Amino acid sequence: MTAWQMLHRIAKVRPGQTVLVHGASGGVGTVLTQLARLRDVRVLGTASAAKHDTVRAMGATPIDYRTEDVPARVAKLAPDGVDAVFDHLGGPAVIDSWQMLGPGGTLVSYGVAAALDATEHRLKPFVPLFGRIALWSVLPNDRRATFYYVQRWPNRFGEDLERVFKLLADGSLTVHVDRRLPLEDASEALRLLDSGEATGKVVITP
Repeated sequence: MTAWQMLHRIAKVRPGQTVLVHGASGGVGTVLTQLARLRDVRVLGTASAAKHDTVRAMGATPIDYRTEDVPARVAKLAPDGVDAVFDHLGGPAVIDSWQMLGPGGTLVSYGVAAALDATEHRLKPFVPLFGRIALWSVLPNDRRATFYYVQRWPNRFGEDLERVFKLLADGSLTVHVDRRLPLEDASEALRLLDSGEATGKVVITP
């Protein structure tokens, strides 16, 4: 539902547009990428080289965030900028995400993965992020920035979940599950998510 709401309720993508999905091989990224392609939206997706086949299989163009200059690569693939960026990184990377937007573009921030290794309180990185987004949102330009949180449209949960479930039921949407771990291995599941090793989702079973 996170991916659906960011794509359709915030960015409001249209066929023929181009978007950048950071972490396109991750749990949210794989769903975002598939939903965008179902809407006939071109997707540029960042991922490590080992996961490029997964990104290509979803119909997206992979960008290696470890070895490539992401803004330069995006500028080459989308000279006029992208119509939306979905950023789970936060930190300094969000500035690049903003600058890669084209006229009328939307930056959707939904995390601070770049600060996972920080020694300070994990909520601290959100403070400057909220500040930047608040400032960018009121600047007199043709772009906008917003932070997604799942409680934003509580009255639309049922409607949006139904749409996602229909896509899952008819096979249009696939959930990529990297592995399933028992509840007693929850710490390992969290480690996998934080490390970026997983492709798709990590599921904890009772």
